[in-house]
Amino acid sequence: MSLATLDELSADAARRLAAISDTPRLDAEVLLAAALDRPRSHLLAWPERIPEPEQAARFAAWLERRLAGEPVAYLLGRREFWSLELDVTPDTLIPRPETELLVELALERLPVDRPVTVADLGAGSGAIALALAVERPRARIVATDRSLAALTVAQRNARRLGVANVEFREGDWCAPLAGECFDLIASNPPYVAATDSRWRRGALRFEPPSALVAGEDGLSAIRAIVAQAPARLRPGGWLLLEHGYDQGEAVPALLWEWGFVEVSDHLDAAGVSRASCGRRPG
Repeated sequence: MSLATLDELSADAARRLAAISDTPRLDAEVLLAAALDRPRSHLLAWPERIPEPEQAARFAAWLERRLAGEPVAYLLGRREFWSLELDVTPDTLIPRPETELLVELALERLPVDRPVTVADLGAGSGAIALALAVERPRARIVATDRSLAALTVAQRNARRLGVANVEFREGDWCAPLAGECFDLIASNPPYVAATDSRWRRGALRFEPPSALVAGEDGLSAIRAIVAQAPARLRPGGWLLLEHGYDQGEAVPALLWEWGFVEVSDHLDAAGVSRASCGRRPG
């Protein structure tokens, strides 16, 4: 395998990955480029090159782990979100493109020209908090997570990106926000039902179950946040929640039940119901 060219290596890997990945060619190229410590464009520019033995060995080891189902993000220890390169570990959920919808919805509700306060509940790697901090540098953002290991990753991302307007606090949902009120609270909480066996299969089985699973119906975390948020929002403040593809009716109903107004549900780029918003009256 060490005598194969870059083009041959990526093509062979893509063929093997087709059985377990929806993006086999992309996976193969990303891993090979990382093994070379080069951008993916290097593979197109120099397809006939033969990698050094240690580079080929690194790629082969990563490929075997990917074939066993391990996500590319965990293999490389990083994932891009909102054009930010974030460190990720098995202690954090892997940031997903559909979560960028939550960032878009928040930015629509956060003014550019004045200071605002924002909370990100269940921050994980810090993806949402850091994206909002970069786009709204005058905002003060508090990111909470009950996992100290996840907060350590998020703090490392903030330092590496030079983001100074995010404060990280350990605790469950709104508990670390006691005594404060915010203009907007956003969260991508766990929302997979414990009865849904899919979280035990494929790449999901490598991610922390506590960041994925929320009770028998997948709504226990969302119920807790919706109940706690009114006391932590200023009058007129917004609550934004990512939810499962089949929760586009249940989550808005919870928001209405807890007195939120201007409740709406939103589709992601794939046309799937993905996020709900509600405003505290005032």
